[in-house]
Amino acid sequence: MLTIPLTADLIHGLLDLEPTDQGLQPHRLPTWARGQCPDPQLAMVEAQPAGGRLSFHTAATIVELDAWPMRRNFAGLPPRPVGVFDLVVDGALFAQASVRGGELTTVDMVTGQTRSESVPAEPIRFDGLPEGIKRIDLWLPHNETTRLRALRANAPVTAVAREGRMQWLHYGSSISQGSNAASPTGTWPAVAASLADVDLVNLGLGGSALLDPFVARTIRDRPADAISLKIGINLVNMDAMRMRAFAPAVHGFIDTIRDGHPATPLLIVSPIACPIHEDTPGPGAFDIDALRRGEVRFRATGDPAERAAGKLTLNAIRGELRAIVDRRAAADPNLFYLDGRRLYGEADGASLPLPDDLHPDAATHRVMGQRFAQIVFADDGLLGGRG
Repeated sequence: MLTIPLTADLIHGLLDLEPTDQGLQPHRLPTWARGQCPDPQLAMVEAQPAGGRLSFHTAATIVELDAWPMRRNFAGLPPRPVGVFDLVVDGALFAQASVRGGELTTVDMVTGQTRSESVPAEPIRFDGLPEGIKRIDLWLPHNETTRLRALRANAPVTAVAREGRMQWLHYGSSISQGSNAASPTGTWPAVAASLADVDLVNLGLGGSALLDPFVARTIRDRPADAISLKIGINLVNMDAMRMRAFAPAVHGFIDTIRDGHPATPLLIVSPIACPIHEDTPGPGAFDIDALRRGEVRFRATGDPAERAAGKLTLNAIRGELRAIVDRRAAADPNLFYLDGRRLYGEADGASLPLPDDLHPDAATHRVMGQRFAQIVFADDGLLGGRG
């Protein structure tokens, strides 16, 4: 077995690799951006490498990875799913594995206290790979912090060049990051990217898609052939702003991106259907009765009457996003709008219900990814042939 240096050219879909005593820590935001917001939720999710993968060509039939997972559970709630690594060979899912061991932190949301324990982590091994030169994409878990320690193979590897495919950068919430997806290639952006054969950078930031200016500047400075912004659900369930602040914030976010991408196709995506917040403002909260039954569900705690004072709902956001794109379209012909209900609408609720009343399940992620690929990246789609 050869030890393969974990160099930046092997790692796709990530913006930074931080050296630590436990290996390389992937980040989806650059160092300077992380320094502008010490919020623990953002720090947790941007270090979860959704969309990140090791990409190389090799004749190896065995690949091993040493990784150090840093998992988090919440006292009184069901354990969170263990992160999955997906090994893709020449575009097809070949095998999956999870690391046994690592660090587990349990958080008591009532007291704020945490308790951590560590168990030695075992390497994950993929063997029986096809003979001959092939492309390997080893997708990292989308839902847990993972530090990379060592990569080994029984033949040399060559990094996959970044040129040659459309570079798609997507921004959104936990739905875009992949909450409730079964594995990293099963998140709806990864499904769409695979079907459209585009190169994904996923800036879905669970609980943190709040139009932060440092994220807009990050997108501005990142190479991209197509950009999509899925805006709305976190602004409602965090009760982050009122309509007076929302519209200028969207304009400012777009303006900053346009400073670096003046003509790049830019797609504004409104929220998918979510009955609890369609016409009821936030903040969102855990459903206490469901927790007593051992279930995780969410509810809206706002008063619909507060809409008159500018509190945001999903329907209000959809209307304003549509209006913003319409107003800017004459001067910006590469700006487009997609109603998120075309990815998941009210009619889907009967056959594909949201299991926690907020996040899609694994089957729904696949459906959303298929629909996005067709609506957006097909030859006759919104961005088809524009990369």
